[in-house]
Amino acid sequence: MRELSAEPGIIVSDEGLEEDFLYVRLLEKIKGLIRNSTLKPGDKLLSIRSLSKEQGLSITTVYKAYSELEIMGLIEAKTKSGYYVRTNPRQLHTASKELKELTNTEAIGADEMSTEVYKNLGDENIIQLSLSAPAISLLPKAKLNKTMAEIVRKSNDGCIGYEGIQGNDLLRKEIARQSFNWGGSLTDKDIVTTQGCMEALIFCLLAVTNPGDAVAIETPGFFRIVNVLKNLGLKTVKIPTDPETGPDLNYLKTVLPEIKACLFTPSFNNPLGSCMPDTHKKQLVDMLAEHEIPLIEDDVFGECYFGETRPRTCRSYDKKGLVLLCSSVSKTLAPGYRVGWCIPGKFIKKIIEIKITHSLTSSGPTHATVGLFFNTGRLDLHLRNLRRKLSAQCMQYSRAITKYFPKDTQLSRPQGGCFLWIRLNNKIDSNELFQKAMEYKICIAPGNMLTADTDFSNYIRLGIGNPFTRDIEKSIETLGELIKKMIENS
Repeated sequence: MRELSAEPGIIVSDEGLEEDFLYVRLLEKIKGLIRNSTLKPGDKLLSIRSLSKEQGLSITTVYKAYSELEIMGLIEAKTKSGYYVRTNPRQLHTASKELKELTNTEAIGADEMSTEVYKNLGDENIIQLSLSAPAISLLPKAKLNKTMAEIVRKSNDGCIGYEGIQGNDLLRKEIARQSFNWGGSLTDKDIVTTQGCMEALIFCLLAVTNPGDAVAIETPGFFRIVNVLKNLGLKTVKIPTDPETGPDLNYLKTVLPEIKACLFTPSFNNPLGSCMPDTHKKQLVDMLAEHEIPLIEDDVFGECYFGETRPRTCRSYDKKGLVLLCSSVSKTLAPGYRVGWCIPGKFIKKIIEIKITHSLTSSGPTHATVGLFFNTGRLDLHLRNLRRKLSAQCMQYSRAITKYFPKDTQLSRPQGGCFLWIRLNNKIDSNELFQKAMEYKICIAPGNMLTADTDFSNYIRLGIGNPFTRDIEKSIETLGELIKKMIENS
């Protein structure tokens, strides 16, 4: 068995750095070595004392990192032997990568199913595994309340007046500053605020299409987009999407003459959690630019990454102003605040005209609060903690599914986001499984609700946003038992 060898230059001293930062750096480094198979199942890690000595870290820092990795299910402690990379007798499979010829089908009961799934959203007696967002307990409620009180007190009008048409000045300046993290170089004049990301997406669709036009979207992908396109009188062209690398660009190339725009989630597609490699993102932008086709980039999960660095956006490769980036704080900070924005490139005048027509201005108090929250530096610390917790929860949920679900189950290995995409035995109808699970007060998201396609009727999406508790584990165990019974009785 190979031991984890210390690498010079990772971390050299505790001096002048916070212990939490050091432990996260160490944790992410070891996690990366495991994920890229440099460290394989069964490999022995250095002892806590040895790693502490070689890396110049405190024993507490190393112990904290090892403990977190053990919770994630990546390593295990063996009595009187030490820590080892966990040997999982059933390795997690990547969801099926078969790419099928797709048609422009209409939603198949997706509206009715989504209403059914979310009608009991406020029922505290139901285990909510259908959601694709962090639990409220992971969000900084007290700090946001304090920030809102502060901004209302500082504001000349108490935040009860109209904001500027493009949105709150401080918020737009802070978004421009944050854009550096994903490869952007913006000013506040490049940004228009909206009531959440969905409004931003709709404004962008209105700006670049007319009724009857066709828009390319991912499948599987965000289910509400299908309904939005339908309501706007637009046609849908579905692009097969790989669970690791995103939309099939070769397939997209074949349908370019048919489409007027693309709407993709390049970083952590919902429900797959896929993240397009940078080379694919650049290829996509260049391909669409050659045909003057706009790309609407949904980047709402861009900050929910599990790795060490934030993914670049397609917008960062845009040279012609054809990429319209949309995002919000709904998946990271405050879903109820309805704070979103778009960076519409050369379509900004059109977007402003549409905003004036539909909503005039954005909400003053919440948008100003988020702007100040960004400005005080509270966001970065919150996001670091949130990403660490989501990454740990993803591993905990995956581990439980591996333990309790049938052996032929396949699940995605998301690199970010708040969900797992799970392929079940072909005999399983996920709508029927949803009904059976609700009898046990467990709510899941059936596959064809999310994709409006019968091709995914044996798939489900489970949200990993809630902290992993014994109740969550019991609900996953119950789901596994229901699935096994459905297979036996089929």
